[in-house]
Amino acid sequence: MEAGSDHEARYEVRREAASAVVIAVAVLIALAFMSWKNDWVLVELPWWSWLVLALPGLVLCVDLWLGARQLGFAGTRVAALVLLVSIVLGNLVGVAFLVGALVATSTDDLSGGHLLFTTAAIWSVNVIVFGLCYWDIDDGGPFERANNERSTPDFRFPQDETPEVAPPDWKPRVWDYIFVALTSASAFSPTDTMPLTLKAKLLVGVEEVVSLVLIVLVTARAVSVLGT
Repeated sequence: MEAGSDHEARYEVRREAASAVVIAVAVLIALAFMSWKNDWVLVELPWWSWLVLALPGLVLCVDLWLGARQLGFAGTRVAALVLLVSIVLGNLVGVAFLVGALVATSTDDLSGGHLLFTTAAIWSVNVIVFGLCYWDIDDGGPFERANNERSTPDFRFPQDETPEVAPPDWKPRVWDYIFVALTSASAFSPTDTMPLTLKAKLLVGVEEVVSLVLIVLVTARAVSVLGT
């Protein structure tokens, strides 16, 4: 395969993630707008801090668009993974902001609506970015899955167990992995899809811990604030 066609093929399989990345960026932008409009502040951080956390996702969106013109810079898995890791770290920083607000802010100064909206936004982004991580690490990445049979999967889907019920030549797509992330974040355990490798289990474990903190700790505080 020629270098140019190989570059284009790698971007073609990665562009299926663009819609999910756009949703994650839009959620953080909406959170920044609501923080600006309602003067919401967490641990003295300005409203535009959420835009900074959205920046890696925005860069990834632009890069996926430029890739069609062979101008993108994340054509390799390593570069793309660096951007995905940046998005995950940014979301973890957002979680830290919330926990810091719980510790440092009194009930009188902390709006229940503020906490609930912020929690919902970060939880949603958490699901999307971990789904993208699962999509990018499974069985060598999307390019390898598109061109080869699933030989060493990191996640085992129901269709892998019972291929007779799957469409011909079925392969998991980005929304399959986001569904895996959604069920992990909701049930705090694997449901229909099992992580098989250590790296998959580590990622799922981190996602579940983050979700547990958001749902149990932050939501409980927000409900108590609303009650006052």
